[in-house]
Amino acid sequence: MAQKPEADLLLLVGDITHFRGIKEAEEIVNVLKQAEIPMLAVSGNCDFAEIDDYLIREGIGIHRRVISLGGITFVGMGGSLVWLGQSPNEFSEESYERFLSEIEKNLPLDGPLILVSHQPPFGTDTDLASNGKHTGSTSIRKFIEHYKPLICFTGHIHEAMGVDRISPTRIINSGPFFNGLYGYAEITDSVDTLAIKNLVNYNQRR
Repeated sequence: MAQKPEADLLLLVGDITHFRGIKEAEEIVNVLKQAEIPMLAVSGNCDFAEIDDYLIREGIGIHRRVISLGGITFVGMGGSLVWLGQSPNEFSEESYERFLSEIEKNLPLDGPLILVSHQPPFGTDTDLASNGKHTGSTSIRKFIEHYKPLICFTGHIHEAMGVDRISPTRIINSGPFFNGLYGYAEITDSVDTLAIKNLVNYNQRR
């Protein structure tokens, strides 16, 4: 059996239930709580809106919120851009721009920042769909370019697993956890380690 990873914080980057409800979300969160690691979460496009309400009630939901932990500010953004209308938690680019404008009012003036966004920013390896097109959000990219978070943890495009940059911000899409994959970061004053790992110590670094 693989050794349990040690961490100071666990981030859930969405698609927690895969089109299911609060009962399934509770089951997953309760299992993760057994690790006794602080947790923050955003919903994905494959989560219903009620999942955000549940995560907030649990004290871990950060969709459209700003949270400070351990001297680091975390910004959360759930859902995804509209994808053929086939998932329950989708937003327009204009909605993302509005959400981020609201968030900007609550950002501290200095200190390290991390963005947790199910929808990836536009134009990196982490938003490249199987059809060869970039499917990320231009609003999220603009936010990154302006505020320069240390890391953007993202997901949504399962086939776009990778680590990239919007200089100086590191962008990571670790791929689906149901394949045993997860993102791992070590942070001091900067990003010391950023990697995609799984239970057989798969690594992808850049």
